[in-house]
Amino acid sequence: MLITRKKFLQIFAGSVAGFALSDLWLPKLLQAANVKNGKGRLPIIWFQAQNCTGCPVSFINTEYPSAEEVLIEVVTLEYNPTIMGATGDIAISVLEKAISEEEGKFILVIDGSIPVEAEGNFCNVGEINGKSITALEWVEKLASAASAVIAVGSCATWGGIPAAPPNPTKAKPAGDIIKGKPLINIPGCPPHPDWIIGTLVHVLKYGMPKLDDLKRPEMFFGPDKVVHDNCELRQYFDAGIFAKKFGEKGCLYELGCKGPIAHCDIPTRGWNSSVSWCNRAGGPCIGCTEPTFPGGTGSGLYEKLPAVQVPGLAEINANANTIGIALGGATAAAIAGHAIARAVSTKKLKKKQNESKSYSEINKKKPDIQEEKSISDKEESR
Repeated sequence: MLITRKKFLQIFAGSVAGFALSDLWLPKLLQAANVKNGKGRLPIIWFQAQNCTGCPVSFINTEYPSAEEVLIEVVTLEYNPTIMGATGDIAISVLEKAISEEEGKFILVIDGSIPVEAEGNFCNVGEINGKSITALEWVEKLASAASAVIAVGSCATWGGIPAAPPNPTKAKPAGDIIKGKPLINIPGCPPHPDWIIGTLVHVLKYGMPKLDDLKRPEMFFGPDKVVHDNCELRQYFDAGIFAKKFGEKGCLYELGCKGPIAHCDIPTRGWNSSVSWCNRAGGPCIGCTEPTFPGGTGSGLYEKLPAVQVPGLAEINANANTIGIALGGATAAAIAGHAIARAVSTKKLKKKQNESKSYSEINKKKPDIQEEKSISDKEESR
């Protein structure tokens, strides 16, 4: 994509500290880029711990608005290891300055889980005076200086894959480490860029968004956004048609779909300009927006949910504040009733098919009435 010199400078100004441009360069760059000291934009320190970099890559793949518009008009990205140009002491100095001089002036975005085993030494980020600094220490200090914290991705919100059993590093989510600060969770593996940008814009323009009991923005993860209820394969579930292997027609429940307990708007929002999403691409929902991800339901990614044979009825609306590893009694009872109804219906259908088969076989053995009459008439004529 071709960009103009002015836009190039504006993008750099939007992430100036992360690209290690000194204070001497900053005023000239801002002047050339026609940006007034970043006023009105949200300063971001994006810290990464035990992560795969999928979350910042998702962030920069935002389309509406584009990454350049976000950096020009929404945020100033002070630090992000994945996309910044600075390295070594220069990069670490950005974090040190934020802690010592910018208290209450920036939002801390955390991406990745934080290990606490071995005093946090399973994840070290940079050195100060020759001493390695753990992610745990950075997170505690940065969170203390930040005005608010946004945990981005399933690792930062729930612990994610690093915290899955047996969790040798004792990885923890940001919420278990940080206390006494406003916290927003944006789960997903990775989260959709709209969820990240939308939350940042809301914080900048309107303050904290409305959150559910898991501290997720309801505008993206509300109780009315159950994946199962909004899934385009729901018609197959209602008809009792379940795929037994990948590529078959039918609901993907039997192949491990976690849609009945997952909350997000991805079935309607879609990825890559709404071209696709997990189920449309032929894979089941893995429930990455829930604290049970990746194996907390008692089943693996491609094993069906335990305790029930069939997910809930159309009228069952799973509530984000009450549903978790196990389904509630009323829901389970309704599911059981639905399963029994399907079993009875299937039994009746098989009986009807058997009766039809028997009737067909009897008819095959019986000579045709017209044929019998024809033989009788021939004998009389003789």
